[in-house]
Amino acid sequence: MGTVANNPLVSIITPIYNGEQFVNSCIQSVLDQTHRGPLELCIFNDGSTDSSMEKVNSFSKKLKSRNISLSISSLFNTPKGCGFAKNRCVEQSKGEYLCFLDIDDVMHPDRIKDQLTAALSLPPLTLIGCQVIREPEDATVRYTRWINTISSSQLYTQIYTSHGPTVVMPTWFCHKSVFNLVGGFSEEGKGVPEDYIFFLRFLELKGKLHRVDRPLLTYRHHSGATTFSISETTLWDLRIKELQKNVLCKWPQFTIWNAGKQGRRFYRDLSRENKEKVHCFCDVDT
Repeated sequence: MGTVANNPLVSIITPIYNGEQFVNSCIQSVLDQTHRGPLELCIFNDGSTDSSMEKVNSFSKKLKSRNISLSISSLFNTPKGCGFAKNRCVEQSKGEYLCFLDIDDVMHPDRIKDQLTAALSLPPLTLIGCQVIREPEDATVRYTRWINTISSSQLYTQIYTSHGPTVVMPTWFCHKSVFNLVGGFSEEGKGVPEDYIFFLRFLELKGKLHRVDRPLLTYRHHSGATTFSISETTLWDLRIKELQKNVLCKWPQFTIWNAGKQGRRFYRDLSRENKEKVHCFCDVDT
C-alpha cells in the first residue's frame, strides 16, 4: 500500500517493530534530506502492536509533497526478526541504491546526498558507511570513537574484533547489487547477528568498503535496541569460525598475542588443525 513515485534512485529501507516513540523523528529526518531527486521510503511492519503504523501513515501527504513515495507492507502478526524484515523491505523497493535506516535513528540532512555522491564515484560492489553521532553522547564512547576513526585499511583488518562490522549497519548505503551478491540477510530470527553475517559474506565475495568521513547519522543507544538480543558467545563463535575459514587456513603457523583468559579461550576454540599451527603464546606485561 502507499504512494509510489516515478523511478526513485534511492530506496530507504526501514523495518519497524514497535517503534512508536521514534517514528516522528526518524521520518522527519527523511523529509529533511537535501537530496531533491525522487526517493522511496520502504516500510515493513514486523508485527508491531503499538501505534507505529498509524504514525507512519500520518506522514503520507508530507512525503508525497516532497516526491518521496511510501511503500508499506506486512505479512504476519508475529515478528519474524530483523533479517526477515530487511529482506522484505528490499524486495519491495524500486530504487537502484539502498539506504538502510533503523527506525530508532535519525539521518542528518546531507546523508543521502553525500553517500550517493560517494557511491556514484565508487565500484558498484561497495558498502558505504559514515561517521555517527551517538545519542546519548556518553554512551559507548570507545565504540563510537572506533566507528568514526579507524583508517581505510583498518576497515578490512579489524573485521574480526569484538566490535563487529567496521562499517556499522545503521550507516549502510549501497547499490542493490551488493544485496543481490550476498543473497540477503539471515532470517534465523532473534539472537542472530544478521548484519555481521551479511558483512563477512560480502567481504568473502570480494566486496569493497568505504566510509564518508562526516557524521551523517545520529545513532541511538537504548535498552530496546536489537543489539542487546545478541549474546557475546554467539558473536565470539561466529568470529572464530570465519577467522579460521578465511585467514588461519592460509597460515602455516601463528602466534597468539594474549596469554591470559581470552588467549586460552581462543586457543581452546580452534580446530585441531589450527591448534597445531600455534607457534607460541606471547603477552606484554604492563
